[in-house]
Amino acid sequence: MQRVLGTHHFHVVFTLPAELRALALRNRNLVFELLMKAAADSLLELGRDPKWLGAPAQLGITAVLHTWTRELAFHPHVHCIVTGGGLALDGSRWVAAPGEFLFPVRVLGALFRGKVLGGLARARRDGKLRLGPEDEGRAAARRTEALHRAAWIVYAKRPFGGPEQVYRYVGRYTHRVAISNSRLVSATRETVTFRTRGDQTAALPPLVFLRRFLQHVLPHGFVKIRHYGLLASGNVTTRLERARALLGGGGAQRDDPPADQEGDPDEAWSERLADVAAVDLSLCPSCGAHDLQRGPLPSHHPTSARAPPEVAA
Repeated sequence: MQRVLGTHHFHVVFTLPAELRALALRNRNLVFELLMKAAADSLLELGRDPKWLGAPAQLGITAVLHTWTRELAFHPHVHCIVTGGGLALDGSRWVAAPGEFLFPVRVLGALFRGKVLGGLARARRDGKLRLGPEDEGRAAARRTEALHRAAWIVYAKRPFGGPEQVYRYVGRYTHRVAISNSRLVSATRETVTFRTRGDQTAALPPLVFLRRFLQHVLPHGFVKIRHYGLLASGNVTTRLERARALLGGGGAQRDDPPADQEGDPDEAWSERLADVAAVDLSLCPSCGAHDLQRGPLPSHHPTSARAPPEVAA
């Protein structure tokens, strides 16, 4: 939030087609990396094309990988929060995008499609893909041809209420798992029932529920929140600050601090942690009781030092 520029932003979502989800399950790290990079590179490439913004510019992008639906189905897609314009490549001015339009979704989808399919083809040629029976033979070739012809889904919309609203929306699930405890209705030996949308529920056999849930555990060490362009780590203190100066130094409006922040700073951050990440520090992790009291552990001072062992002459 501290890095948000004082300009309008767009919310863009890139979705992996259903035909590639089985391949993604077998090659999670490779496909997730490719998905995030292709999404960001597509946006950055169109930003550098003067045809769309009027002059070549570098956008600022925050990308978040999301892999589940409300029914816990495997549905990899990337949420991108994109600046409404970018810094001119020579740093001389801010190149603004129209208020209600960033790039044509058909152009964006076609570019994204080419980058993903090209990356998969290279990985297959280099022997880096784990393939299944459906990835071999004429049927696989026909499916690949169909994927090249199909329009890939890219959703783009200017967020209502400003960029802060979208960052908070995305931030509410970036550090959560695929389903929260509050959505669980019941669990028996036969079924696990959980809420999906509104008053709707889904009931699955326990092993099916666990299999769906574990599909969304990311590969070890995978970073699902990434920053590109102006927001990349190498540009934060240079080009990002130049863009901020050109935009008049504006940024995101912070919330007013809680009334009790001065008296009890721990309570302020713990309440925010509970709101954003659904982690309640007032609950005992062992029994689940409220009103957990925290305090320093008593220091342990040995009463006497142990003598060195005797050595026989």
